[in-house]
Amino acid sequence: MNPRRPARPPRSGRRSTGLGAAGAAVTLAGILVNGLAYLVPVLAARRLDPAGLSALATALGLVAIASVPGLGLQLAVAVHHARHGSSDSRRLTAVTAAICAGTLIAATPLLVAALDLPVGVPTLLAVTTAAVVLSSRSLGELQGGQRFLRLAAGMALLAAGRYGGVVAGLLLGAGLTGSLLAGALTAALAPAVLARLARAPGRAPTAPALPRLTAAQVVTGCGATLAMLVVSYADLLLARQLLPPAGSGAYAVGTVLSKGALWAPQVAAVLALPRLARGDRRSRTVAIAVTAGCGLVLVLASTLAGGLAFRLAGGPDYTHLGRYAPLFAAVGALYAVAFVLLNDRVAAGVRWAAAPLWLGAAGLVTVAAIVRPRTVPGLLLAALGTATVTTLVMAVTARRPGSAPLAVDPASASRSG
Repeated sequence: MNPRRPARPPRSGRRSTGLGAAGAAVTLAGILVNGLAYLVPVLAARRLDPAGLSALATALGLVAIASVPGLGLQLAVAVHHARHGSSDSRRLTAVTAAICAGTLIAATPLLVAALDLPVGVPTLLAVTTAAVVLSSRSLGELQGGQRFLRLAAGMALLAAGRYGGVVAGLLLGAGLTGSLLAGALTAALAPAVLARLARAPGRAPTAPALPRLTAAQVVTGCGATLAMLVVSYADLLLARQLLPPAGSGAYAVGTVLSKGALWAPQVAAVLALPRLARGDRRSRTVAIAVTAGCGLVLVLASTLAGGLAFRLAGGPDYTHLGRYAPLFAAVGALYAVAFVLLNDRVAAGVRWAAAPLWLGAAGLVTVAAIVRPRTVPGLLLAALGTATVTTLVMAVTARRPGSAPLAVDPASASRSG
């Protein structure tokens, strides 16, 4: 075998149940994940006192932040698997999980003092975070191998492990610490179960000459994932600083529409990523078309029923803001397209793949600092302008057919950021 030639993924990863069934399965899994995530605070509001509810919400937020590198790891593993087949990434996965969990443990004194959390909570959160990051490797292999039905099952299993114990603890009246302990225990079971799910039967041993996943590729995936979150949440954080309490609350309700338009079509990016990693240009076109079409439908729907959208998102007190619904939806729809293009850049091994998103976030902060909008429409127009410019830059700088080779030289990959 020529060591410079990219290895083809194992055939088990190329079997396809059909994109329709795969898309439906991944979509349903995503709904389950989000549903369980929403169920926890809804249930906690009925089982804990206000202080405990606030602490639990804070704890879940800390896990979400600390687990971001796991999403980047999944992205990097999926791209590498799609190009070269399975390789041993266990060490990199363990190091990433140790860094994420260790950071929470090291920050225990600060978290306890600043956020008024019980002293044992950060350690429990570290266990959950480590489990989520370790599980991301298996999800990446399933995604990169295009085993989407198993990917959907893996997403559902991880969500059950991550939130199921917390739900059980709340139902049993275990309180804040007891519920988080139950959640940590069930989450700790997930990595082994997902590793078994991702194991390809009869898989040939990995050839030593094949390229290995590098730390730089994982860092690139983490940077891309973090950039997605920062640029899409920057306006919400700015609203907290710039708008009066009533205005920031109204803006928070509007961002529910933005996030809906952002995440609703993400199944297209999930299904397209392995093909993008193998240089399939048609997949990028289809993914962009599906994502843009979904965004257009949501923008039109919010134009026709903006008042109803705000009523469902925040209650009757916010119905009068319905005229802004199409703008909020447009922000999310634009970023959804930008994220498809970002996945394509990461799949191509583009250096500084997330740079336009970081620049967009910095630009929004700069404009807000200069103009200092004090109304919902003022900040919303700044956010919409940022989303438009960022997406256009991502589109203009997108790789052209043949601009990136299917195989990335390991030495050059290690220099990419």
